[in-house]
Amino acid sequence: MPIATVRGVTMDCADPRALARFYQELTGMELSYDADEFVALTAGSGYDLGFQRVHGYRAPQWPGQEVPQQFHLDLRVEDLGAAEKLALRLGAVRPDHQPGGDRWQVLLDPAGHPFCLTAG
Repeated sequence: MPIATVRGVTMDCADPRALARFYQELTGMELSYDADEFVALTAGSGYDLGFQRVHGYRAPQWPGQEVPQQFHLDLRVEDLGAAEKLALRLGAVRPDHQPGGDRWQVLLDPAGHPFCLTAG
């Protein structure tokens, strides 16, 4: 019997509100908490996605590990091409290194965190 459940994931960044807006528009999640140092989104599933201000934040490097990525989000999408176009329009960047072939795309969010769009 588990003694804990996952409540959410929090990402370090320089500007919590800006990064939350990016993920809010990409995922449709709703704003559940908004303060200068921390912003949270929810989808009503019991899992939140949080963004906390880190002074002196350094963006992760992809695919290198000079500044480790520490983790990345995998987002399931129905239409990989359409999702990638939206993410790029919202400020994501498509790095050259793409290990997923046609199965997934690696993008970098506006704060430099890698995330994957996965078809299906």
